[in-house]
Amino acid sequence: MVTEKKYSAPALEKGLDILELLSEQEFGLSQVDIARELKRSVSEIFRMIVVLQDRGYVMLEPGGDKYMLTTFLFEVAHRTPLVKRLTALAGPSMRRLTAEINQSAHLAILSGDHILVVGQVDSPGNNIMSVRLGAKIEIWRASSGRVILAHQPVENLAEIIEKVPLPDDMSLAIVREELSKIREIGHEVMDSYVVGGVVNISAPIIDHSGHAIAALTVPHIKRLNEIRSFAECVDKLLQVTKSLSASLGGGAAKS
Repeated sequence: MVTEKKYSAPALEKGLDILELLSEQEFGLSQVDIARELKRSVSEIFRMIVVLQDRGYVMLEPGGDKYMLTTFLFEVAHRTPLVKRLTALAGPSMRRLTAEINQSAHLAILSGDHILVVGQVDSPGNNIMSVRLGAKIEIWRASSGRVILAHQPVENLAEIIEKVPLPDDMSLAIVREELSKIREIGHEVMDSYVVGGVVNISAPIIDHSGHAIAALTVPHIKRLNEIRSFAECVDKLLQVTKSLSASLGGGAAKS
């Protein structure tokens, strides 16, 4: 069933369509390619691109004909109160954590039907495993997503499950059971869904409402000359998330 729009802003919609299309292109697209993908005329696309370029959202590759996004959109997103406060608060703690355990760490929030990485710190060692800052990850394939969902109000979780279908290889009953266990334990230790040999350690950051607004995750890699044991890495991560939660007025998660 298609929901009828109450209002329409064609120019704005064209601009947003361009931004969303370019966000999926690693090497950019030409005006002709953009027009073809969006089923618009080149003249329509040209006017939109000129405005987006003037405002700093889009740039033309040097010496080429392809347009790509700048980092300005990401900078604008980081001006939102939640992201700005979280990254400012978590940054120093994440840097200390990665230095102590010699592992990378990333901070993620729920963004629509995906997980968005809004903070990332590499380990100080030569060998690292990290997730790109600004990356959007499928919610059911990320420990961050599972941890955040496990600490959401029941009605929010039900809405997300209805909105974001589970992958074919996942059972709703099993997922609900796993989320319940995460909530009971307070964190998750799980083999990475995408990289072999990596074990994700993920814990929620709880605000004053008693629910998770973010998750801090360490994609743990095993080194032969490891400084810290795996158990110590888990303990250190939990210390950081508990401290950050306390700073946000949060304590134990609501049952």
